[in-house]
Amino acid sequence: MYREILPNLYQIKIPLPNNPLKELNSYVIKGPERFLMIDTGMNRKECSEVMHLSLKELKVNLENTDFFITHMHSDHCGLVGTLATATSKIYCSRPDSEVILDPASRGDELLDSARAYGFPEDELKNVLARHPGFKYASQGDIKIDLVKGGDDIKIGDYHFKCVATSGHTDGHMCLYEPRKKLLVSGDHILDDITPNISLFISGNPLEDYLANLDKVYLTDIELTLPGHRNLIYNVRKRINELKEHHQERCKEILAILRKGSADAYQVATQMNWDIDCPSWEQYPTPQKWFASGEAIAHLRYLEGLGKVSKELINGINIFSLR
Repeated sequence: MYREILPNLYQIKIPLPNNPLKELNSYVIKGPERFLMIDTGMNRKECSEVMHLSLKELKVNLENTDFFITHMHSDHCGLVGTLATATSKIYCSRPDSEVILDPASRGDELLDSARAYGFPEDELKNVLARHPGFKYASQGDIKIDLVKGGDDIKIGDYHFKCVATSGHTDGHMCLYEPRKKLLVSGDHILDDITPNISLFISGNPLEDYLANLDKVYLTDIELTLPGHRNLIYNVRKRINELKEHHQERCKEILAILRKGSADAYQVATQMNWDIDCPSWEQYPTPQKWFASGEAIAHLRYLEGLGKVSKELINGINIFSLR
């Protein structure tokens, strides 16, 4: 259920039932007077039970515990509203804190944008009800202490620097301990799965993500603690693999568009996804949502490179090769 990774630094594996991610890696650091928890798990019974049992065994006092939230997705922040006490500090970036404090605030905007990328109306009516980001979001009266890249967070013998790594979300934040050459990567870098890079509303998240992979590549790191799956001992090798993955995704999309113009949803249906279903039609709605978001992010990236053009036809964004 938990293990000690380094002196006074523990990993707690929080189950994510019926989720392809399987588990969240939550990390707890013991200081002489306070504790720091990094990410929490979803706001659901299965997560809460394992978390509270682990904290009891670790003798963690929530009255003396602060929290660092790497980003706003519910598997990373869902329990913070029930775990935090009046004496807790909750550290998070400004962009992601806005979503944590009001998870439904962007709901209508997200749906309208998805329509404009071709997401079918009959699927859209189920998205918000089934989307884990809304279904298992944090509840309770939360006060967030905003952090930005370069800020310091100290707990015991660990002196972390905040590292801004937008891409997976607008405000994704990692923690770096330079003396220990330790990176807590959240979902910026994962080992045997690739972080989802989605776009629905605005920006160029894949461009941001790749730039922030390069930023981490230049950092002296011996051990990376990711938000899911295995610890990473050669982060530069993994970064190269992730960059190659996105290059292959871009090549795949260009090959699809060679067959003719299409909206982003149509492109997503023709891409290869590591989802345990025999056909796109049988994918769960949340998986179609994430896949479509990733297709849009890559199309936007290719548009920025001048390889793809976009035209609004009858309210739908249609993409073509330039």
